[in-house]
Amino acid sequence: MTIGEILAGESKNVEFKVQRPKDSIKYMRTVIAFSNGEGGRIVFGVDDDTREVVGIPKENVFSEIDAITTAISDSCEPVVIPDVYLQTIEDKTIIIAEISPGKQRPYYIKSMGIKDGTYIRVSGTSRPAGRDLTAEMYYEDEGRSYDKVIRRDLTVTDEEIAELCRQMKEVAIANGKSKTQKEAVKDITKNVLLSWGLLAEAEDGSIHPTNGYVFLLGKDEFLSHIQCGMFKGKTRAVFVDKREYSGPLWQQIDDSFQFVLRNIHLGAKLEGIYRKDIYELPPDSIRELIINAVMNCSYLQSSHIQVAIYDDRLEITSPGGLMPGVTLDKMREGYSKIRNRALAHAFSYMNLIEAWGSGIPKLLEAMKEYGLREPEFQDLEIGFRINLYRNTEDTVIRCAEENIQSGTQIAQGTTQATQGTTQATQGTTQATQGTTQATQDITKGTSNITQVQLSEEIRNILLLIKQNPNITQKEIAANLGWKVDRVKYYINKMKRENIVRRIGTSQKGYWESMIENYILKK
Repeated sequence: MTIGEILAGESKNVEFKVQRPKDSIKYMRTVIAFSNGEGGRIVFGVDDDTREVVGIPKENVFSEIDAITTAISDSCEPVVIPDVYLQTIEDKTIIIAEISPGKQRPYYIKSMGIKDGTYIRVSGTSRPAGRDLTAEMYYEDEGRSYDKVIRRDLTVTDEEIAELCRQMKEVAIANGKSKTQKEAVKDITKNVLLSWGLLAEAEDGSIHPTNGYVFLLGKDEFLSHIQCGMFKGKTRAVFVDKREYSGPLWQQIDDSFQFVLRNIHLGAKLEGIYRKDIYELPPDSIRELIINAVMNCSYLQSSHIQVAIYDDRLEITSPGGLMPGVTLDKMREGYSKIRNRALAHAFSYMNLIEAWGSGIPKLLEAMKEYGLREPEFQDLEIGFRINLYRNTEDTVIRCAEENIQSGTQIAQGTTQATQGTTQATQGTTQATQGTTQATQDITKGTSNITQVQLSEEIRNILLLIKQNPNITQKEIAANLGWKVDRVKYYINKMKRENIVRRIGTSQKGYWESMIENYILKK
């Protein structure tokens, strides 16, 4: 302990006591919290308010050490053996009780019992762990995974198992990134689900679902939800849009991902003669973060995964802090530890995850390539949060500027591909009728981008059409939480203003977007 560390104040791993309290419970809570977490030091002889080194009278130091050691050894269950030693700072003697991370969690104050006497460290304070976190510590230190716990209160039929296997195979094929990967997807059976821990065999030989099975299909109405919200400004004071997604986890992931894409900026860049959409944040990273939040969520906690969009950032929060042995530094280097092992097997099969531990390093690289600040990682002890910061400038336009060939522009709305040759129109493209107003030379440089001003309602419909040209008006209404009549009104408006057109019949046709780059109306 140095004077610099003392001046830095109390933290997740350091607590000051001006003297040893007569009531040992007052510091035993911290001993327990350190044992249940990453360990830490309690420093006796330092004022926690002023950070002044007060010291312990020299004639009392050895009796104080004995008293501290005895109290800790006698008060904790399982037994905690502290390393208690002296140190001299500014000619004054302090006593440091160093507590190592425990290997038999949960630890608790014996006299209070496991229910009330279990503590964890949160933001420099020691707080009751509560039933859910206490149970999670038990599972983790027993080497068990909560999602593999059998649900004897539930039954499952062979037909239901076969249907889950069929759905998972469909998802796996859809998520395959190449023809080879898609063709490599094999059938799965009841025995595979048993080996993964999504099903379990009871003592009488009957097959039951596990927690993982319940979570995967979204059958727990209290836990298996993702809450999404868009807020005005940088706080949660004013909602702009909010959704809560349920159902199978793979569907929740996709719904949440699409929610984010609908609510962040989208522009376009040209690669040769082809237009390509470009979002202000890397989409692959967004999707992977949502997947990781779902896979590593603590389903023992009575809270939900939250995806929040602010003016300055995208915030993804998952219940459950970092796993024991995982630090922020290790995580940046690709170290990972799986909380829900049964779900991890299922996600791997469905091609939702690739290499273990690769997500964070890839995220750091992607944000760097986008020219954005490094993501912020927050270990909240009872949760984990990642912030992806948006650029206050128009990131989409800047990225497009850097990639568009100088002086080349694709005409909006009337560009046609004929016999393999795309006709490019140079100069000024104008879209007419009201809201479709194109602005040329917005950067006043050599690279030109045509931007169309859209209302938020039209932007949201357009994004859905871009993502799925076969989408129906009824499906658009369901995605946006609107009535079908409202969708019809805006679709007709978009047709009139050459924003979209319908190819084919209403039953067998599809939508075609007539624009690629736009900005929202102010």
